Amino acid sequence: MGVIIINFKAYREGSGKQALKLAEIVEEVSSKVDDYIAVAPNFLDIPEIVSKFNVDVFAQHVDAVTFGSHTSRITAEVLKEKGAKGSLINHSERRLRLADIDFLVSKFKELSLTSVVCTNNVATTAAASALSPDYVAIEPPELIGSGIPVSKAEPEIVENSVKAAKDVNKEVMVLCGAGISKHEDYITALDLGADGVLLASGIVKAEDQKKALEELVGLR
Repeated sequence: MGVIIINFKAYREGSGKQALKLAEIVEEVSSKVDDYIAVAPNFLDIPEIVSKFNVDVFAQHVDAVTFGSHTSRITAEVLKEKGAKGSLINHSERRLRLADIDFLVSKFKELSLTSVVCTNNVATTAAASALSPDYVAIEPPELIGSGIPVSKAEPEIVENSVKAAKDVNKEVMVLCGAGISKHEDYITALDLGADGVLLASGIVKAEDQKKALEELVGLR
């Protein structure tokens, strides 16, 4: 069994009513497989998805702040209250300072939330793993949204990242992202030592989202 987290980003196909439709598809497909499948929708869609579907929901980002005069910021405490399982942290499109990542990982432990720290190379994977998050997700920025799977284009990054993470912290789980869309990509990532994948456009922007997800998990 592998881990699959689907980032809806701000794609039209994964926002508002479309986010609910995709969450329903994820719920249906996940009931047929042993793989753990979670979603990371827009902040505004989190409460409704949590209330309507039996699927774990992650935020796409969280800010390293506590309650206070922080206009337009998202706190970990509010994510918890709204029913989120956890959040992506330091995605390539929302980079954070190391001190902020450290703060959030600690805060998530305190709140029993699941932390998924995104990294872009082997060195940052090792550094992030030292902070003891639940997951690190290696995503070379140049391959994000490219349709070229990192598991094929740069397999050594996946292998070396897994080794670097486990050398630092045997408990951390490693996800592989960027360009993942096919069952073969997913299986290759697992064969390279990853515990699962983090993906977005391969499912969210697919012409037939259900068919794409079923293909990813091997139901087609």
